[in-house]
Amino acid sequence: MTIAESMLAEFEAQAPITRRFLERLPEDKLVWKPHEKSMSAGQLAYHLAFVPGGTIRFVQNNPVQAPEFANFPQPADRQEILKTFDESIAAVRDLLPKLDDARMSEIWRMVSKGHDVLAQPRGEFLRDVMLSHWYQHRGQFSVYLRLLHVAVPASWGPSADEQPLFAQQAQSA
Repeated sequence: MTIAESMLAEFEAQAPITRRFLERLPEDKLVWKPHEKSMSAGQLAYHLAFVPGGTIRFVQNNPVQAPEFANFPQPADRQEILKTFDESIAAVRDLLPKLDDARMSEIWRMVSKGHDVLAQPRGEFLRDVMLSHWYQHRGQFSVYLRLLHVAVPASWGPSADEQPLFAQQAQSA
């Protein structure tokens, strides 16, 4: 199994779980923030939706210019978030399998003002940002849902509100 195939298998297992989180954001809470320094619930959901596709598109070139990290769009509705998520999923499914092990192992560089700010194997960057960063924000989003009194979906294990899908399926069998 190639590096990309392994990463895609993990991504495919996690994408439906992330979708369940995004689908639970109440339409009337898109601009709600748990703290003045926090992203709004809509901004965080949009970020969750955008990260996988944005990351896989970002690593296609080498080197790349470092982006502005603090600009998170405020979506107009949950449908915009889910559309962005669907586009993101499609981008990963299209582009990730095209990265052979040589490209995944290549030192990939992000530059700012002509200087490297990051240099690491492309596959390591994808694991760090497309997956680990994604999971970290999904955990953050679960706290937003809890504070909004919305049932938190199970991810790997149970949440306080529900069992993971595999356990739900076993109970209904």
